[in-house]
Amino acid sequence: MRAGKALVLIMCVMMITGCALWSWLGVGSSPYSGRGTPAALYRTGIEYYQAKKYKQAIEQFTRLREEYPLSQYAVLAELGIADSYYSSGDYLMAEAFYRDFITMRPTNDNVPYAMYQIGMCNYHQMLGVDRDQERTRAAKAAFESLISRFPDSRYAFMAEQKLRECRQRLAEHEFYVGRFYFRRGEYEAALRRFENVKRNYSNLGLDYKVSFFLHETKKKLQENQKDS
Repeated sequence: MRAGKALVLIMCVMMITGCALWSWLGVGSSPYSGRGTPAALYRTGIEYYQAKKYKQAIEQFTRLREEYPLSQYAVLAELGIADSYYSSGDYLMAEAFYRDFITMRPTNDNVPYAMYQIGMCNYHQMLGVDRDQERTRAAKAAFESLISRFPDSRYAFMAEQKLRECRQRLAEHEFYVGRFYFRRGEYEAALRRFENVKRNYSNLGLDYKVSFFLHETKKKLQENQKDS
């Protein structure tokens, strides 16, 4: 969900009913009457965003937020800043602004969206199964938190799909590390990894392989005990 879909969310996330943005905000089809009005600044930010000029979009949204903090457009501007960073691939900054939004506006209707985007910021930074899985765990935690707090949200459904991918990645990582230890003859360490996969990551396509390596690992441990 990069630039195209994020743009839709900037313009529509405030409108759960599907109304047009400007109608929902109570303005006409021409959303601004002057270059420095809140609506004008927001519209300019959107135009920059559509052109993938994310730096300029951030500048417009930031100006709007700072000059008109009480405007109804300020909420959209805060999400616009976060979404602009997200679409530019700056996930660290995007996550920071989504978190700020949740902290500052904990009862806003867009909190589920911001929580989902925090998960996605980490999702896009996940590494391969042979690498550290810090970001995968962070994405998993974000999606789980969203599902727990807002189970009926449309974003909870989307989070369920991504959560399964995160769990799959973590399971494959644990299995990869377990096999690494097994090949090195470090069977106790391997056993812990395989048992973790069996206990926490069942029904993800690894059950047969895990059962096989659990059996082989335990057999190796028994053989080592006999030889000692």
